[in-house]
Amino acid sequence: FYKLCENNNYVKKEAIANNVEFSGTSSKGHGLEITINLSKPEKDPKAIAAAAHATGKKYPQCALCLENEGYLGGYGKNARSNLRIIRMNIGGRPWGFQYSPYAYFNEHCIFLDQKHIPMVINQQTLINLVEIEKTLPHYFVGSNADLPIVGGSMLAHEHYQGGRHTFPMMKAKIKKNVVFDDYPEVVAGIVDWPMSDLRLISDNSLDLIELGAKIINFWDHYSDSARQIKAFDGKTRHHTVTPIMHREGKNFVLDLVLRDNNTSENYPLGIFHPHKELWHIKKENIGLIEVMGRAILPGRLKSELEEVKKYWLGQDNKMAISHKEWADQIKAEQNITAENVDAVMQQALVEVFEQVLQDAGVFKNNADGDEGWDKFITALTRQI
Repeated sequence: FYKLCENNNYVKKEAIANNVEFSGTSSKGHGLEITINLSKPEKDPKAIAAAAHATGKKYPQCALCLENEGYLGGYGKNARSNLRIIRMNIGGRPWGFQYSPYAYFNEHCIFLDQKHIPMVINQQTLINLVEIEKTLPHYFVGSNADLPIVGGSMLAHEHYQGGRHTFPMMKAKIKKNVVFDDYPEVVAGIVDWPMSDLRLISDNSLDLIELGAKIINFWDHYSDSARQIKAFDGKTRHHTVTPIMHREGKNFVLDLVLRDNNTSENYPLGIFHPHKELWHIKKENIGLIEVMGRAILPGRLKSELEEVKKYWLGQDNKMAISHKEWADQIKAEQNITAENVDAVMQQALVEVFEQVLQDAGVFKNNADGDEGWDKFITALTRQI
């Protein structure tokens, strides 16, 4: 099926080949993957939030709806005449399975509810992820969070993403074990990762689902004012998780990444979102793929960063002013030559992405963050 989608050019193999890809290790010791995606437009976080509430009737209702299959296109809407969707049941409901035309990684696929309904993260999500893993154990599967700022770019239609790729977060180790007395068959712990990830491992999928749902529900109502973590404003919910699952032999591995979409005067696009000094590189929401350690950077950077390299080498350049402070800082710290300029740039992007993920983490990788984790885990284990 994947080969069919490549052959009919729904998966745009030639365009994807032009994307920039490399990997590296940050100064914090985290392996990360960087891609500059030339086939996908950069989206504004506020536009994403507005689209989540759009209710006007249109055809197709959104880019994920089933009526896109074979759609010839129209004014302002892309043709999908070569799109094909496999029908399948997930969690007792009719769903579809297709591959992504952008393909951020190998066999990048999308699971979509056949109805146009908004995304939601709850116990049913975990049931669905387990069912998918039983059907396709060689793929990971996960859901973007179901709130603006911390979610993906398509909040109005329930869907998951998956594929045949091992992401850096999946390789990261547990740095602190957590014991849930009522779930002796589940190994749990805090993952050594820039974002706040609680991992559950078990071959008992029912226990994994039940415990995972309890953690999601607890986080939904958990606040820690000392760390600007606030669950609700009135009836407005601010907490959710990015749930991701893969298989290791007979075990199901569930990563629950804690998310908070609060804003403040200092951080109008999100307290736990890339901060302003990083927007010249990354301003978009941090979704599922980036949570796992693969940066999806905007296509504009391919040419912009060439100008930065010219600037570093003292050549004539048209470097965007937005990059100047960052470029000057790196130039002051390193002896940059024509021989090492590409390596310096790659490492600089790895460090920016590390900071992007640190900004998005609710419990930071420092003493205060460890204290926040301890407080949360203590309250969680008392309740569960």
